[in-house]
Amino acid sequence: MNVTFNKRDPIYLQVIQYFKRQIVSGEFDPGDEMPSRRQLANQLKINPNTVQRAYSEMEEQRLIYTEPNRPSRVTADPSVLSQLKREWLDQAVNTFVSAIDPIDIPLDDIVHLIEEKMHTRKKDTQ
Repeated sequence: MNVTFNKRDPIYLQVIQYFKRQIVSGEFDPGDEMPSRRQLANQLKINPNTVQRAYSEMEEQRLIYTEPNRPSRVTADPSVLSQLKREWLDQAVNTFVSAIDPIDIPLDDIVHLIEEKMHTRKKDTQ
């Protein structure tokens, strides 16, 4: 597990972001077992209470669930997963729009460029 923490955001929020990215990207599938809290704290070299806080937040957001005496698992709820993907996409689009806002470029050119980049990425990953 490779996580690089920044100094400006709380670590528990960065842990949540890491797992959201893993879920959205398909690295973690619905129903997959999460690392134990103690195991994750050891791997990331952070306080177990920080991991507990991150897991509690993810449970509140229904991203993971924990049954008594069982490991935590990624949700299989399609509405939660769909909402997470939409949230991730909205964040990316907002960042993109803010970055290109000062540039006077027609929307058709932007769409064409995005299509081109996505096509190139798909080729590169095959």
